[in-house]
Order: sequence, then C-alpha cells, then structure tokens
Amino acid sequence: MEHIRLGSRALRVLAHPLRVRLLSQLRLHGPATATVLARRLDTNTGATSYHLRKLAEVELVVETGEGTGKQRFWAAAQDAHSWREVDYEDPDARAAASWLNQEYWQQFVERAVRWQQVRESWPVPWQEAAGMSDVILDLDAAQLTELMAELYEVALRYRDRAPVEGSRQVLLNLFAMPAEPRSLP
Repeated sequence: MEHIRLGSRALRVLAHPLRVRLLSQLRLHGPATATVLARRLDTNTGATSYHLRKLAEVELVVETGEGTGKQRFWAAAQDAHSWREVDYEDPDARAAASWLNQEYWQQFVERAVRWQQVRESWPVPWQEAAGMSDVILDLDAAQLTELMAELYEVALRYRDRAPVEGSRQVLLNLFAMPAEPRSLP
C-alpha cells in the first residue's frame, strides 16, 4: 500500500469538493476516463478533466497510459494519504486541512446513514459483521499514537489478502479523539 503525507501545496489543491470526489472514485473503483467520472459524479467532462490535471500536478493522480486522445485513463497515484495540521505554518494550508477534515467527516456520516438505510436488505452475516463500537481508554498521546499505528497495521494485513468469493469493499475508519473534546486550560 502506498501512502503519502500531503505537502502544503497538495493539501491546498485537494481541498476542493470535486477533486475530493474524483480521488475517492478512483480509489474505490479503479482507473477511469474523465467522461466516465463526469457521468458518475454528475458533472461535465471539461471540469472533470481540469480537476484531474490539477490533482496530477501534485501527484495524487496519474495517467495510466491506456486509452487514446481525450479518452485517457486516470488512476489514483496512492492508496492513501494523510496530513497533520501541526505540520503547516501556511494559513491557507491550515484552512485547507480544516476543510478536508470537515469534508471527510461529512462523507463518513453520509456513508453511515446510507448503510443504515439499506442494512436490512443485506444478508444477515453482513448485517452482523458490519457494525461499530466504541471503547473508552485512558491513554497519553504517545500511547494513542502507538495504538493507532498497531490498528493500522492490522488493517493493512487484511487489505493485502486476496479477495475471496463473496467479498466486498469494506470501508474501515480508524479515528480516535478525546472523549470530551474541549479546550484545555
């Protein structure tokens, strides 16, 4: 799995509603043309092509070399990306990071709501397997960093397994935050 930490420019470029959706589509469904992506995302091909080129400038997407003329295929350049807001002194990058955090939280909530709406139409084993839970732990920042790294490693082991009959893409969200977020005195 290729993972990158976004630089300031890449973060600012990605912080756009269509660009976030384009990158998600390519990661979820694999390479596609601007025409196919425009149809999936209910936008026009010109805008899609423009934003794919912007993502390519910061190496978040790449042309695959397949297709001809205007029907070129694009792919996500990495499987995952991350950022730490504390890494950016640039106020525009910090604003982009804040916007991206809110956008990804909104996508998470929308996906969870959609799952709840269709859950009963899925086979019972899937209904039982797909769930959520919370655990309240007393940790310091170093312990939390260690825990998140271990959980990420476990997720990568499962990701690297070959698909089996009946498998589906599963979105696993790992997040941790203080149980009662508030400003510290």
